[in-house]
Amino acid sequence: MANDLQKIQPLGKKRCHAKDFCRFTSGRNHRDSYRSISFGQHILQSSPRRTRGFKKLGKQAIGKSKGGWNTKLHLVSADDKVIIEMHLSGGECHDAPEGRISITAIGESFPGIPFLMDRAYEGDENRALAASYGHEPIVPPKKNRKDPWEYDKETYKRRNVVERLSRRLKEFRRVFTRYDKTDTMFLAFVQFASFVI
Repeated sequence: MANDLQKIQPLGKKRCHAKDFCRFTSGRNHRDSYRSISFGQHILQSSPRRTRGFKKLGKQAIGKSKGGWNTKLHLVSADDKVIIEMHLSGGECHDAPEGRISITAIGESFPGIPFLMDRAYEGDENRALAASYGHEPIVPPKKNRKDPWEYDKETYKRRNVVERLSRRLKEFRRVFTRYDKTDTMFLAFVQFASFVI
């Protein structure tokens, strides 16, 4: 075993690490000196331009939060299988303004139906906006509220349908880890996943 080891040679000389791979460190011409015999391609050579395709231009809702770079998926659902409205935001965005976007998108489509919202959406503006469209906002107040309000706790227990829907979507690895760069492609696959569900 010890006989197979090679001594470290000084820079500028030929080094052979394997039968089919030789590297020269003279630094004169990298394109000619760095060559892989087995693969038939330079190490520093990139893929052909014809296979690169087009640039992926478009909005990318990716932001840095405490957990790192991520994306938030905001959902409005009728039950644990049907998505009514969804949109993306960066990980650094607060939930309250995004909740107003969802409420405005729904508008007066479902009059009289209560809005069961997460505690992150419990701002005064969100509740007032939901009430202006004819929906009863059912959301628990934050613990640091000076003037907390009463809410229907039994009705609020039904909000777990959104959590179940989110869990079903996360079963798709492409949704869970976001392989797609642009928001359009990512939302397209989320819609496809919802169709499968």
